[in-house]
Amino acid sequence: MSSVTMSEIPLEPAGVPRGRAMVERAEWAARAFARYDIESVRRIAKAAAEAGAAHAKRFGDDAVAETGFGVAEHKYLKNISCSTGIWEMYKGHDYVSPRVLEQQKIVEIPRPAGVVLALTPSTNPVATAYFKVLSALLTRNSIIVSPHPYAKKVSAEAVRVMSEAAVAAGAPDGCIQVVEEPSIPLITALMTDDRVAVVVATGGTAMVRAAYRSGNPALGVGPGNVPVLVDASADVTMAARRIVASKSFDNSILCTNESVLIVEDAVADKLVQALRREGAYIASAEEAESIRAVIFDGENFRTSWVGRDATAIAKAAGIRVPAATKILIAPIDLVVPEEMLAHEKLCPVLGMVRVPTAGRGIDAARAVLRITGAGHSAAIHSQDARTIMDFSAAVRVLRVSVNVGNSLGGAGIETNLAPTMTIGTGFFGRSSLGENLEPKHLVNITRIAYNADAAVTMPSFAGIDPWSAPTGPVPVYPLPSNAHESGVAPVERRDQADDGELREEIRRLVIEELRQIIKG
Repeated sequence: MSSVTMSEIPLEPAGVPRGRAMVERAEWAARAFARYDIESVRRIAKAAAEAGAAHAKRFGDDAVAETGFGVAEHKYLKNISCSTGIWEMYKGHDYVSPRVLEQQKIVEIPRPAGVVLALTPSTNPVATAYFKVLSALLTRNSIIVSPHPYAKKVSAEAVRVMSEAAVAAGAPDGCIQVVEEPSIPLITALMTDDRVAVVVATGGTAMVRAAYRSGNPALGVGPGNVPVLVDASADVTMAARRIVASKSFDNSILCTNESVLIVEDAVADKLVQALRREGAYIASAEEAESIRAVIFDGENFRTSWVGRDATAIAKAAGIRVPAATKILIAPIDLVVPEEMLAHEKLCPVLGMVRVPTAGRGIDAARAVLRITGAGHSAAIHSQDARTIMDFSAAVRVLRVSVNVGNSLGGAGIETNLAPTMTIGTGFFGRSSLGENLEPKHLVNITRIAYNADAAVTMPSFAGIDPWSAPTGPVPVYPLPSNAHESGVAPVERRDQADDGELREEIRRLVIEELRQIIKG
C-alpha cells in the first residue's frame, strides 16, 4: 500500500471551513424555526424590525462614511422603510398557518425555503440587509447575509443588531448570520453549498449571473436604466418637482432612479423652467460633453461617481453651478448606444431629449431600454389614459410608475407596489423574478388536494395547525470546541472544476468593481 504524505493532500482554501460551519449552523436553526407558529414568528419579526429602526440614523451615517455613497438623511429614511415600514406592511400577512380552500377542496401548508443566502450591495447596504432579514424572519427561514466588501462593517453591525433582537425574542440561535470578512473562497463555499435553499442576489449583473450559475436556486435582479416621459398633458410643475426629488434622492443611488428624461416639445420649455426652480441645473451642449467625460471612461460609468453630489460632479467638469443644485441635466440629441448619457447613471445626472410627439417619446423610451434596463422600470407623467396605456404596453419593463418619482415609486415606497430593495426584471431582463421581491417569494406551498368528485367529502381542517410555539428557552447552537479552526460537518462538494470556475468569476467581478470604485 502506498503512503500519502501531508503535503500531497489538497488543502481547502481559507474560508471554506468557515462557510460550511455557517451553513451548518443556519440549517440547524432553520429546522427549528420551521416548527414555529404564527404568533411566535410575528413577535420575533417585530422585535428585529424595531431594533433596526432604533439604529437607522446611526447606520445611515455609517454607510455614507464607509462607502462615500449617497446622503445619510435619505439612507435613514430607507432604513426606517425597510425595518418598521416592512413590519407594518406585512404584520397582518400569514406565511405560516395552513389555509383551507373549501370550494377547491385544497389545504395549503406554507413551507419555508430553509437556508437563505443574501448578497447585498454597497449602494444600499443597510436597507437591503434589513429588508432581506425581515423577509426571512416573516417566513421562518434562516439567513446568511454576505455584504459587499466595500460596506462590510456597517452591514455586519446592522445584521448583528437584528440578530440579537430576534434571538432575544425567541428565534433560534444562528437564525441570522453575517459574513464579517468577505472573501472569494468563503462566498464561493456559501453559494455552492447544497444546503443553501436559495441565493437572493442584489448587486451588479455579473454577480447575479454568478449566483444563477452556483447550482443553487437563485432570485436575482437586472440593471436599471429608467426612461421617464413627460407628455403634453402632464402637470409640468408637479412633474418637475417629483423628478428632481427622485433623481436627487440619496444622490440617485437606487437602481430605480430616472436615467433619461424624454419630454414632448409642446411643454419642454415650461418643464425646463420648472426643473430649474426645483434645483436642477440645465447644462449647455459643451457642458454636457464635460459631464460625459467626467462620469464615463468612454465605455463604462465610473463607479467613483456613484452617489456623489451634483455640485462635486459639476466642479470636476469645470462647471460653476449654484450651491443648492440638486441634479445636473445634460441635453442629448439621440437615444443611441453610442450616447453614454443614455446609459444608466447612479449619480444625480439626468440625460434629456426632446421629442415632437408622445408617440415619438414612447419610441425613445424603448430605445433607452434596448441599451440596458430591460424588464426593470419606466415612468411617465401624464393625464392621458391612452398615452399611459400605450407607453406601458410598449416599454419592455415590468413596472411603470405614473405621476410619481420612480426612485421610491418603483421600489414600492410611494406606490402600492410591494416595498422592496430587490427589483425583479423577469424574462425581459433575464431574471428568475418578475416582481418586487417580497416575503412570499421565500415560501413554497404544500397542497393537500382532495378528489374533485363531489361524492368524495373533505373533513374539516378548522383549527388544525401542524406548528407550535417553542416551549422553554431556545437552545444555543452546539458549537464544537475546535469550530473556529476546522469548521463543522463537512459536506459533499460539487465538481471541483465547476467550483473553481465560479470562484474565479466571483474573484474577477469583485476585484474589478473595487478597482473602479477606488480609482474611478
